[in-house]
Amino acid sequence: MKIFKKTGLAFLLLLLFWILVFDFQRILFSIHNLPKLSDSSFWEWIQVFFHSIRLDISMGAYLSAIPLIFILSYIVFQKKFLFIIFKVVVITELILVSMIHAGEINAYGEWNHKLTSRVFMHLGNPDEVFRTADYSMTFWFVFYLILEVVFGWKIMKWLLKKEKFTVKQSPLWAKIVLFLPTLPILLGVYFVFARGGVQQIPINIDAAYFSKKYIVNDISVNSPYFFGKSFLLFKRSNIGEYLSDYDDEKIEVLLNDFLTYEKEHDIYILENTSPNLVFVILESWTSTISNPFTGKPGATPEFDKLSKEGVLFTNLYSTGSTSEIGNSSIFSGYPALPEISISMQPFKHRKLKSLNQSLKPRGYTAGYLFSGDLKYGNIDSYFTDHGFERIQDESDFPSGLKKGKLNYYDEDLFKMFLEKVNQQEEPFIECAFTGSTHSPYDFPGHNKPKWEGAEKNFMNSVIYADQCLADFIEDAKKQDWHENTLFVIVADHGHASPYVTNPNDSEFYRIPLLLYGPALKDSARGMVIDKVGSQADIAATLMYQMKVDTGNDYPWSKDLLNPNVPEFALHTTTRGFGWVTPKGQFTFHLDYQKYIVNTFDADVLSKERERCNALMQLLYEEYEAL
Repeated sequence: MKIFKKTGLAFLLLLLFWILVFDFQRILFSIHNLPKLSDSSFWEWIQVFFHSIRLDISMGAYLSAIPLIFILSYIVFQKKFLFIIFKVVVITELILVSMIHAGEINAYGEWNHKLTSRVFMHLGNPDEVFRTADYSMTFWFVFYLILEVVFGWKIMKWLLKKEKFTVKQSPLWAKIVLFLPTLPILLGVYFVFARGGVQQIPINIDAAYFSKKYIVNDISVNSPYFFGKSFLLFKRSNIGEYLSDYDDEKIEVLLNDFLTYEKEHDIYILENTSPNLVFVILESWTSTISNPFTGKPGATPEFDKLSKEGVLFTNLYSTGSTSEIGNSSIFSGYPALPEISISMQPFKHRKLKSLNQSLKPRGYTAGYLFSGDLKYGNIDSYFTDHGFERIQDESDFPSGLKKGKLNYYDEDLFKMFLEKVNQQEEPFIECAFTGSTHSPYDFPGHNKPKWEGAEKNFMNSVIYADQCLADFIEDAKKQDWHENTLFVIVADHGHASPYVTNPNDSEFYRIPLLLYGPALKDSARGMVIDKVGSQADIAATLMYQMKVDTGNDYPWSKDLLNPNVPEFALHTTTRGFGWVTPKGQFTFHLDYQKYIVNTFDADVLSKERERCNALMQLLYEEYEAL
């Protein structure tokens, strides 16, 4: 029993050690950056230490795994060198964690975000670091580094004394028998802690978000966890080596029509310039599930009816294959680059504009409701940082509702959404993000299939979601705000269907976009727009119709109702990218360095590839500069 007590004590004390270190670092950060907290209350600051606990435990579990092996080995074998190794490992980790945080305290004043992989760009040129950092920054870095290491050392001596883990009067064979199953079990528990629990979606930095003030959230988010996440993204997203390096003159020649077309036009489809905007973002609704896009049997009869009364865009492509990329593209008019998810990088996405920010001067408020967990892909963080007044997910749904494995059902999402919209003053931007068309497709009645054959589970979930959408629209028609409302119905990304299953095919990424509602002019109803574009073009299209002067806030978004607009869509694939124009489409794999799919004629392919390369180069250069 002593063995179990000692091992359990080691397991818990290691976690407690790291939590105390992280909280001490938060206090130092707050003191050093006190002026930035001037508009935050003491109560809001205190809450940081509660909301941070999940990420702290997660990071503490990562850091405790290796030390646990040595401390349990010491408990079994009682060899002094094992305890020395244990201390060396903990101190090494402590120094690394302290270096990250000491650097963050100094960098925050200039960068206004937590320390990220951006530091590696600077460390690549050490001379730049020393020349741009004044003496005070060097002093404070060393000061905080020493202070944090000394604090950690003192806490370690207090919590992790060797005497606490000394076991006597037990035969070695008995200790070994107990040690062999105990170690993997405790490491397994650490693994569960590290991923934030046994839920389907692992924990993300969003778990520590709770405030409307980004500095408070930055204090709450565990610094080494954030840095580690950023490092992984850095390793994945450093794609510059794969991209072109054209000079300015060549880019101007290749993209002349993209950059110089006439943007003024007189095609307006709205009754007035300040309608309510109700976004319905449909999980995984690829266009190939709908008859208007394919001419084949589909699963969306209700959507098909709605499309005859609205403005339907038939050649729109998602910018990526995940929800967080889709959301940032829709609301910030931002395309995607291979292996980069900008919503996962607050220090970059904060510098983008979003639709609600453009409309805020007109008195618009913004709300977002999702039936699942918004911590996935850091979506909650994206909308929080961009000033949405109300952001709600599964944790805000009423108790007692039946729920699928991943989210609440679409029918309940829309009921709750309607209640929330009814409480808002006009004008507003309100968004509902559906979830029933996401695996495992456990919607009500999923065991009574209507569709058979390939992708039947997905297609049956679409049939259910399609009816939920229609019911919501009918209920919305009974509300006072409906008369001045434009519904923006669009998918977050594509999905395999009975007609397209290849994720390297651009058709996999083609999605519906429907503008619908009383805010449309009668002359616009039934309009079909077949121009090639992407989710990133929704922002410019809407802002032009609403006569909002956005300046250069959405440089990568184009107005799809403009008769002069160049037609193209850039989208990402896994480790690659795709390019679509009226002349054809291709997808290219970065690692294989070859086309996976290509429909361009041989005499056109070379130029289209160069145009795609030039656009990605410009986009990547701006991304790096953010």
